Amino acid sequence: MTAEYSAHHLQVLEGLEAVRKRPGMYIGSTDSRGLMHCLWEIIDNAVDEALGGFGTRIDVILHADGSVEVQDRARGIPVDIEPRTGLSGVEVVFTKLHAGGKFGGGSYAASGGLHGVGASVVNALSERLDVEVDRGGKTWAMSFHRGEPGVFSNGSPESAFTPFQERSELRVAGRAAKGATGTRIRYWADRQIFTKDAAFNLQELEQRARQTAFLVPGLEIVIRDERAGRETEEPVETSYRFDGGISEFADFLAPDTAVTDTWRLTGIGSFTETVPVLQPSGAMLPTEVQRECHVDIAVRWGTGYETVSRSFVNIIATPKGGTHQQGFEQGLMKVLRDQVTQNARRLKVGTDKLEKDDILAGLTAVLTVRLPEPQFEGQTKEVLGTPAVRQIVTNVVIRELTARFTSTKRDDKAQTALLLDKVVSEMKARISARTHKETQRRKNALESSSLPAKLADCRSNDVAESELFIVEGDSALGTAKLARNSEFQALLPIRGKILNVQKASISDMLSNAECAAIIQVIGAGSGRSFDLDAARYGKIILMSDADVDGAHIRTLLLTLFFRYMRPLIDEGRVYAAVPPLHRVVVMNPGSKPNDTIYTYSEQELHALLTKLTKAGKRWQEPVQRYKGLGEMDADQLAVTTMDRAGRTLRRVRMQDAEAAATVFELLMGNDVAPRKEFIIDSSDRLVRERIDA
Repeated sequence: MTAEYSAHHLQVLEGLEAVRKRPGMYIGSTDSRGLMHCLWEIIDNAVDEALGGFGTRIDVILHADGSVEVQDRARGIPVDIEPRTGLSGVEVVFTKLHAGGKFGGGSYAASGGLHGVGASVVNALSERLDVEVDRGGKTWAMSFHRGEPGVFSNGSPESAFTPFQERSELRVAGRAAKGATGTRIRYWADRQIFTKDAAFNLQELEQRARQTAFLVPGLEIVIRDERAGRETEEPVETSYRFDGGISEFADFLAPDTAVTDTWRLTGIGSFTETVPVLQPSGAMLPTEVQRECHVDIAVRWGTGYETVSRSFVNIIATPKGGTHQQGFEQGLMKVLRDQVTQNARRLKVGTDKLEKDDILAGLTAVLTVRLPEPQFEGQTKEVLGTPAVRQIVTNVVIRELTARFTSTKRDDKAQTALLLDKVVSEMKARISARTHKETQRRKNALESSSLPAKLADCRSNDVAESELFIVEGDSALGTAKLARNSEFQALLPIRGKILNVQKASISDMLSNAECAAIIQVIGAGSGRSFDLDAARYGKIILMSDADVDGAHIRTLLLTLFFRYMRPLIDEGRVYAAVPPLHRVVVMNPGSKPNDTIYTYSEQELHALLTKLTKAGKRWQEPVQRYKGLGEMDADQLAVTTMDRAGRTLRRVRMQDAEAAATVFELLMGNDVAPRKEFIIDSSDRLVRERIDA
C-alpha cells in the first residue's frame, strides 16, 4: 500500500479478462454450482431456439475425459461476418461480452438468454472449447483456449495451442447434409478457475432436463453419461419428452391426493416500457416500445398442507420469485377472499379473514410467463424485476379463477366448493392453533396440566437439556422408568404400531390417540402451524426394539415427524436409540469380576466371539439375545441406551427433503405398484436370519 494514488494505478480489464478475474460475478461461484451454471448457459441457448420453434431435440453428453457436449438441431450460430467487428458470428458470440441475438433484434420473441454473456463467459472459463455449426451445406468449426481463438494440435485440451495472429479463421471442417442445421459445443472447464472437487451433478442435470421438457412441450432432451467410475461400464442415457406441458408438470410435482383437478389459467397482457434501442448510427436512443406478456399457470390443490410452487420466465427458473409470483399470489388472495365472503353463511366464517398461508396450503402451482427482454436481478436470473408483469398476472388469475368459480358445470361447482371448504378449514385451524398456543407450553408444578396421564415427565424446565423418549410398549416403559434420569428424561409409551399418516387424512391423524398424544406432549402443534420454539424437549428419541417390528414402528413414527413436525428433523432434534442385540459375559479367572460386552449386530457378535476364542477367554453360555427392550434390566438399559455417558444415538437428518418425500411415499403411500416393484427388486438383498419366524 502506498499513499500515492494516480491514474496509472488503475487497471482496465479488456474482453474476457474481467470474467476470469471475477468469475463469481457471472456464474455465482467456482464450485460445482458454478460449473453447472456454465452448462445451463449453453443448454439454455439451445432451449431458446426450441422455444422459437427451431429444433425438437437437444443432446447433452458428459464425456469420460471431463468435458461436456451440447448438441442441437436448430438454426445454428451465424457464420457470416458481423459488420461492426469484422468477425464471424461464431467468434462474436464466444469472445465478446454483451453480444448476441437477444437484444430486441427480432431473432427471438422471448428467450432465457438476455445479457449476451452466457456463451462468452463459458468460453472464458474453459481450458478448451470447440464449436461446430452446420449451415449452408457445410460444417464450420472453431476452437478456443481460455477465450482466445486458435488451433490445437490434437483433440486434447493439453495439446499444443497456436493462437491466430492476424485474423481468426472459421474453418470448414466438412460437408453437412442437405438442409441440416444445428450447433455442437464441447468444452473442458478450466481447473485454474474451478475448485478441485467441482463436478457435474447427473441428478441435478436430469432434474433440470425434465423440468425444461415439461416447460417446452414436444422438446426431447437426452442426457448421456459416459464418465468413468460408475458401477457399470455402459453409458447411461436418459430421455425426457412431455407433450402435456405444465399441467403434466404440476401433476408430477404434487405431493398429495388431489382436491381439485389441475386448472390452467392463461392470458395475454400488454404494457409499454422505455428502453435504449440501438440505432443504425451506433447510438443508443431511449424509445418507448410495446410489449406482450403471455401468462400460463397450472394450479391444483391437494389434501395436504405443503405448498409446491415453481415459477419461470421464458423457461428460466426464478426460485426467488419476483413480480410474476407477487401478482399470482395477489390474484389468488383477491378471488378466494371474495368467494369466501360471498359464501360466508354456508362456510360459517364470521368476520375472520383468509391469509396467504391459508390459500397456499396444499397448493401445487407452476407459473410461467413469456415476454421479450425481461428485467432480472443479476446474471443468475433468480428474481424477475419487470414491474408491469405483476398486474398482468394478477388480472389473468382473477379473470380465469373467477370464471372457474362462476361456472355452471357440475365438476367445476363441486371442486370449487371443496376448495372453499379446504381454505376455510385451514383458516380455522390457524386461528385455533394461535388461540391454544399458550396452553401448549410447559406447565410448571403449580399449574394444572392437560398432558396425557401416561406421560412420565421430567422435572427440568430447561428445553435444551430435556429429552423425550418415545418408548414401544408398557413393558419397556417400566424398565425405562427405573433406568432414566428423571431430572431431564421424560418417557411417553405408545401401544404398538401407530397410524400410517402417509395414507391417512389430517383429521384421521388428529383423531388417532397415539398421534395426538405425541403432538400434545411435544407441545409445538403440527403441520403448517408447527412452532419449533414452542417444543417442550430438546431431543426426541425413538426407542423401539431391535427387530423388524421395532424398525416398522420407528418408520411409522418418522413418517409422522416428517409430515407434521418436519422442523424437528430439519434442526437435527430427532434421534433413534440404538439398543444392543446381545450381551456377552466374559468370565475372568480368580476373584476378578466378569466383563460385560454388548454387541449390536450378528456380525459384531461373531467377530467378538472369534476374538475371545483367539485370546483363550471363555464366556457364559448361552449368549443373551435381547428380543425387546422389556427383557433388559434397568441398569443394562441405562448403560447401553439411556445414560449419556455410554449410549449411542443415531441422529435423523434430512439433507434432501424431496428425496426423503419420495422414499416415504414409496414405502408408506397409497400407490401399491411402485412398492411391490421395490420389494421384488430388493428381494435378493433379504437376509432370512433377520426374520422372526
